[in-house]
Amino acid sequence: MQAEPLNYTRVDADLVKTMQPAGKAYYVVLACLAAVVAWGAYAWSVQLRRGLGLAGISWPVGWGFYITLFVFWVGIAHSGTLISAVLFLFRVRWRSSIYRSAEAVTVFAVMTAGLFPLIHLGRPWVAYWLMPYPQMGGLMPNFRSPLVWDVFAVSTYLTVSALFFFTGMVPDLAIARDRSQGWREKFYGFLSQGWQGTDRQWRHYTAAYVFLAGLATPLVISVHSIVSWDFAMSIVPGWHTTIFPPYFVAGAIHSGLAMVMCITVPMRRLFGLNAYITAEHLGNMAKIMILTGMLLGYSYAVEFFIAWYSGNPYERAIFFYRAFGDYAWALWLLVACNVGAPLLFFLGRVRRSVAWLLALCVLINVGMFFERFVIIVTSLARDYDPFTWRLYTPRWPEISILFASFAWFFLLFLVFAKIFPVISMWEIKELLPVPRKEAA
Repeated sequence: MQAEPLNYTRVDADLVKTMQPAGKAYYVVLACLAAVVAWGAYAWSVQLRRGLGLAGISWPVGWGFYITLFVFWVGIAHSGTLISAVLFLFRVRWRSSIYRSAEAVTVFAVMTAGLFPLIHLGRPWVAYWLMPYPQMGGLMPNFRSPLVWDVFAVSTYLTVSALFFFTGMVPDLAIARDRSQGWREKFYGFLSQGWQGTDRQWRHYTAAYVFLAGLATPLVISVHSIVSWDFAMSIVPGWHTTIFPPYFVAGAIHSGLAMVMCITVPMRRLFGLNAYITAEHLGNMAKIMILTGMLLGYSYAVEFFIAWYSGNPYERAIFFYRAFGDYAWALWLLVACNVGAPLLFFLGRVRRSVAWLLALCVLINVGMFFERFVIIVTSLARDYDPFTWRLYTPRWPEISILFASFAWFFLLFLVFAKIFPVISMWEIKELLPVPRKEAA
């Protein structure tokens, strides 16, 4: 039986339905995620009581899973701005069904990433020392440090992304307000800010949306470039290289798109959104991941070539160690996941298979985590002085917090999906033919 064609009434009904009270299965999943988050919080509390030595990090590997996860989650956050802002400015029509979820991924990933600098601190209760406030001790942040640049870049990215995210939802919140009762009507009425859909409101709204899209677009490049300077500005072998900014940006988009796919595919099935998130949308994201995967493969090859071509014995040694040393398994795993797996997207039957898409995107995220792990840990484990060489092995608090970060991220998205529209109603309607009034 042929499905009913989309129209304005059906779009409103289908997408408002996703915000209706959930069943028992939803709360069971929510409870499981909350339990994992609680276990991660417990692991951190034990670490706070017993000291940072409980974790696997030590000299010379002072950065381990926590900083790896910080870089990983900041990278995940780039998908929303790419799909929402960049594709909007290029007027790519297929973005309309997936950009709302991608924007949510951006906001929640940055919120997750922001936890790890605090978790990594041995004494997080004095984290306010990082802020430039007048005080008698004369301690001020070193503004020449890339770590301080991170604070400004990530906080700016979160602010602009959250504003862009909320602005895009205003017309949809007004639709939810008009279709709700009780506390939901008041809640959506407050958030919709008196939206009535008048011509004047739409003109100002469109201008503001284009402005925010233009403002957010440079942040896609700038934020992860600045995060890469945490490494590139040092003189540690394997870090001091100019390829890191574009290399990190390509990897961030690669992992971010994979995470959006990991969320979009189950959401499409659970909420019955096949008419809105079609195989074409998923296939187009897979095609972009082919490009970013090939860019990463080129970056990996250039890294090794420059290490050899430079003639620097320290650079040659660290890249030889990455390929054949104690962590060689992680390097070859990330190459297989980040470069090899996306090549399967060249096959049409793979792009049309939901199971293949989901499995390959999970592999890509695994590979991107180990990419950051290899970059951080191998260079620190084998620095200039052989006397200080030591291997890093994560311990149970770090592993617990690793899984808790994913549970925290998916928990935020599940709560969002039942309170706010996961697909933009007003942009879907822009793609539909304008309804005509029947002659009397």
